[in-house]
Amino acid sequence: MQNKGRNIYLIPYILWLALFVIAPIILIFYYSLFDIEGNVSFVNYEKFFSPVYLRMTVSSFWYAFLITVLTLLISYPTAYLLTKTKHKQLWLLLIILPTWINLLLKAYAFLGIFGTYGPTNAFLDFIGIGTKQILFTDFSFLFVSIYIFIPFMILPIYNAIEELNPSLMDASRDLGASSWTTFRRVVFPLTLDGVKSGCQAVFIPALSLFMITRLIAGNRVITLGTAIEEHFLVTQDWGMGSTIAVFLIIAMVLIMILTGSRK
Repeated sequence: MQNKGRNIYLIPYILWLALFVIAPIILIFYYSLFDIEGNVSFVNYEKFFSPVYLRMTVSSFWYAFLITVLTLLISYPTAYLLTKTKHKQLWLLLIILPTWINLLLKAYAFLGIFGTYGPTNAFLDFIGIGTKQILFTDFSFLFVSIYIFIPFMILPIYNAIEELNPSLMDASRDLGASSWTTFRRVVFPLTLDGVKSGCQAVFIPALSLFMITRLIAGNRVITLGTAIEEHFLVTQDWGMGSTIAVFLIIAMVLIMILTGSRK
């Protein structure tokens, strides 16, 4: 009887998965089998393996990798310091707070910050460097992307560090290990699950960025997410857009498997 009761509670979860996860994936795969004229064909898959789309795929993975690595390099020491500070919950709240703001509003805010007459260029002009073209560059794209994804990297790492048993670090120091050795041999390996979770939370959405590439990078950075948007909203080639989405889903599943816990 208890098992039957538990199964009843699973019904809403299964329905949610079926309607909003499984059904959209099936629809994407279905549309990928049609060319722009509505005929059943594998021409979209042939196009995807053309040099144009392969370069776009490599570019997407490269930028997602850069964003993830740079975000990790900033987030890990930040999360570590957060666990050592007073009022850590307040600092954590301040880090999470930007995630409550709409992504489009943040992108438009950076258009003003990095614009020709924005505060960044005003500061550069004040110190004698002069006005620079900051918007529509790789730097602006990476900077804004990292800013957006940092909270999603910090949170799992912070939780992993918080759960560490302090006696393990004390034991390491008592045995003569330096601070760096303690970090390398004790702290980092024990917080690796948090790092993996953070990398998943950053790398996967970074693969399909399109709004930031439009507004901040000015289409100088072309990713698979940009191509999907272009095919669905501009060229109306839903088949090709769905095909790219199919390969993105496959890539995301592989990344989740590779970075998943093996316990």
